[in-house]
Amino acid sequence: MTEFGERRRWFQEALDGAELDGALISSPVNVRYLTGFTGSNSLLLMSSAGAELFTDPRYTVQIEQEADAEKKTVATGTLLKAVCTSVRRRRMRTVGFEGLHLTYDSYARLSAALGEKINLKSLGRELEERRAVKSESEVGAIRQAVKINSEAYEKALKRFKAGMLESELALELDYQMRRMGAECPAFDTIVASGAHAALPHAHPRAVPIETNALLLVDMGAQANGYASDMTRMALPGKPSRRAVKLYRAVLEAQQEAIRATRPGATAASVDQAARRVLKSAGLDSLFIHSTGHGLGLEIHEHPRIGKTEKSALQAGMVITIEPGVYVEGWGGIRIEDTVLVTAGGCEVLTPTGKELRVL
Repeated sequence: MTEFGERRRWFQEALDGAELDGALISSPVNVRYLTGFTGSNSLLLMSSAGAELFTDPRYTVQIEQEADAEKKTVATGTLLKAVCTSVRRRRMRTVGFEGLHLTYDSYARLSAALGEKINLKSLGRELEERRAVKSESEVGAIRQAVKINSEAYEKALKRFKAGMLESELALELDYQMRRMGAECPAFDTIVASGAHAALPHAHPRAVPIETNALLLVDMGAQANGYASDMTRMALPGKPSRRAVKLYRAVLEAQQEAIRATRPGATAASVDQAARRVLKSAGLDSLFIHSTGHGLGLEIHEHPRIGKTEKSALQAGMVITIEPGVYVEGWGGIRIEDTVLVTAGGCEVLTPTGKELRVL
């Protein structure tokens, strides 16, 4: 059985336990996870009779070449109409749907199309939680994305020059990721200089990167559908004492959180490990986001490494560790690695050094 087949068998067992006749998967990411299909228009109907994947005529060749499913249907009308026909043919009475992903409008149209005799029941987070634990092949894809990311960062920094715009460096980073083999950036690349770095999700501007001011770069590559994520700090010119002091505190917080990362530890305990360090340095009020998040087919996945997240880490999870401090009007510092939870603790996948890079 293929890896996709094993995933569907697990999911079907979960459906049987929930007393569902079937389930409609509409999230493109979950369709890909269960079948390998990457087309932009698809629906997957799961039942004990097997998985039926629906798409439109644009993907006639692609669905045959790429998808792993018991039945593949190229619909000549709407996918919704084709799915409803299959539901009735299989005599389903209770069908699960992805409440986390389906819009209200789509739900209303699905409900109307199926009619009153067929009940709809929202699925839980089973698929998202299952996706959090990666297989060897998934970890391999993430390793490749991490490698591309780090190599692109090094090559882009070598092309840095005085007066370069934030937007120019972001474009160079994206170009180098593509050149190294990425399908695309995993998210919009962040390049933020000086006071602009106090915005955790700053957008690169068409303004020169400042001299003697912190430069924050947050970037990720996508390879074989899987993401990496890394944040590093650089400084064109001479770092101030304040910059060095804050940088050291954030680095210590990140390293402490990494040391706390192991199977059985809660996501909250990893977050707390970073916060304790920043609190002892009097910087805890400047740490305004969670310590990290899972990643995989999406850049943000389960689990969230935050204050109230009670989920226990498991071997095979891939998460980010990224504490930061942000001072309005001055700048921000964030240090981020992609980290694999292993049976004995964790492995930092990101090879890029974490020194404050002086350009």
